[in-house]
Amino acid sequence: MLGVAQTADLEASLESQAASQHLHAHERKSLLRFLTCGSVDDGKSTLIGRLLYDTQLLMEDQLSALAADSRRHGTTGDDLDFALLVDGLASEREQGITIDVAYRFFATEQRKFIVADTPGHEQYTRNMATGASNADLAVILVDARQGILTQTRRHSFIVSLLGIRHVVLAINKIDLIGYSQAVFDEIEAAYRSFAEPLGFVSLQAIPLSARYGDNVRSRSAKLPWYQGPTLVEYLESVEVDSDRRAAPFRMPVQWVNRPNLDFRGFAGTIAAGVVRPGDRVAVARSGVTSLVKRIVTFDGDLSEAGAGEAVTLMLQDEIDVSRGDVLAAAAERPEVSDQFAAHLLWMHDEPLIPGRPYLIKLATSVVGASVTHIKHRLDINNFAKLATKTLEKNEVGVINLMTQAPLAFDPFSRVHETGAFIVIDRMTNHTVGAGMIDFSLRRASNIHWQALDVDMNARAIAKGQKPAALWFTGLSGAGKSTIANLVEKRLHAIGKHTYLLDGDNVRHGLNRDLGFTDADRVENIRRVAETARLMVDAGLIALASFISPFRAERRMARDLFGEGQFIEIFVDTPLEVAERRDPKGLYQRARNGLIQNFTGIGSPYERPEAPHITITPDSSAEEAAELIVSYLDRGGYLGSATG
Repeated sequence: MLGVAQTADLEASLESQAASQHLHAHERKSLLRFLTCGSVDDGKSTLIGRLLYDTQLLMEDQLSALAADSRRHGTTGDDLDFALLVDGLASEREQGITIDVAYRFFATEQRKFIVADTPGHEQYTRNMATGASNADLAVILVDARQGILTQTRRHSFIVSLLGIRHVVLAINKIDLIGYSQAVFDEIEAAYRSFAEPLGFVSLQAIPLSARYGDNVRSRSAKLPWYQGPTLVEYLESVEVDSDRRAAPFRMPVQWVNRPNLDFRGFAGTIAAGVVRPGDRVAVARSGVTSLVKRIVTFDGDLSEAGAGEAVTLMLQDEIDVSRGDVLAAAAERPEVSDQFAAHLLWMHDEPLIPGRPYLIKLATSVVGASVTHIKHRLDINNFAKLATKTLEKNEVGVINLMTQAPLAFDPFSRVHETGAFIVIDRMTNHTVGAGMIDFSLRRASNIHWQALDVDMNARAIAKGQKPAALWFTGLSGAGKSTIANLVEKRLHAIGKHTYLLDGDNVRHGLNRDLGFTDADRVENIRRVAETARLMVDAGLIALASFISPFRAERRMARDLFGEGQFIEIFVDTPLEVAERRDPKGLYQRARNGLIQNFTGIGSPYERPEAPHITITPDSSAEEAAELIVSYLDRGGYLGSATG
């Protein structure tokens, strides 16, 4: 017989073995990522709180704290207010709404879950899009008393746009309508009719009460007419197409790992597919190929790595790879282009205006970009295609996008990680849009720079000058055109080759089709900047006299030119002085409401932050012209060009 010590050791060993088996079984469970969304106060946070409570993941101290918070902040009388488990921000508790995206983990015997509770309020649509970006399934809640609302439609459209193909329609607060089957059937039918064009692979409607737990985890006796699964049963069993390992191999390079002279690896998270030592991979943009030598991780080398794993790849050959490149299966490379057609969700208070410069981030690449054309915006209620020149906050449009450098990409429908991008405001670094690439614009691959024997440098040498664009900016009536005209006369007198582009003159020809809305102003400056760039390429000193009221467009113009080729001249005349001059009577007409969007009156002027030359009101036009010509002379623009 075993002694007491031996018995204790055996029991401890069995317990350890059982614990190990339990942990192993838990690790092997599949993981489902889903989000809850819908309109304000549909019960999203309450539902997640109920899931955490019903799956017994709350500790005693959490339950005690929930009870205390329910008495202090709750909206459910003497009952526990499960929404408070998720609505962690003080402002959310005070308002009773979700603002941030809250992520929670729970598990059942069959599966592990990560759920994102996303905001319902329209102004936080960007947060909802964030939560949807990594989800496999969406639980769209509808208040049974309200039915399908505009925000329900918007969230459903975004869910579809972001590639989620499995949806649960959770018709919540069914207790408040007496558990009516007729109301449930009516809402389900209306939603299915609306959602049919969205292309969901599966759509399961479930009547439930998150507050009381009806049909959340346990089947409710109050709903005998419903024979479908509970919410938890469905989440445990639904099969989602989340296996990205079947797609072609893609790994955006996050950084080059070189701790010593003998090791050079490329670190990143595999976006799609599988890679093994010996596989031939290509650098997507350059097309250079090599063999995978090792797959390195903190825990040692791997014989295989797949989508979602963070690894460092060592290659057989020393090839040029840097952050932003994409390593891909050599036989199935992604496309490379600098022009795309895409769907775009705009999320900023300021509208999207074609031609305005932004940054886009695609995988690990960040490049300058602009929307060249908005084909149409989409009405989320009936999916109608509506003509528009801009996209307002929370609107979805189909656009053409041009980037300053070619990018490796896949259509979003094929590989989400290499087909999705965000739009970043260059001035504030705020994320202002989220896009999904549909396809490359074929003209991007058919147009190439033509190598010319006579280049800008040769033209400039022949003219004995260094080409540049002199960009005069300031309010209407500031004196820009007067000063620019004097500068050109002085340059012409000393034999320099110039051309003056004036704001009024170009609107008689090149830009005669443009008005004075913000969108038209941006396009006006884009065309002029491109024209000035061609003139500089011709070896000229181009003078551009334009109000150009927005910093973003002046930055866009500056970015078109090489180092030292763009000289910003701010004619700093105060509004009251310019209005007093009013040589064309425009200010008076604007004050009388006869001119809309007039800069300084109905539309803002954004002062330059770092102009090369500032002309103050105490300088005469002749003195200002002399100052500018002296600047050019000191900078070598008026002597023989040497490049």
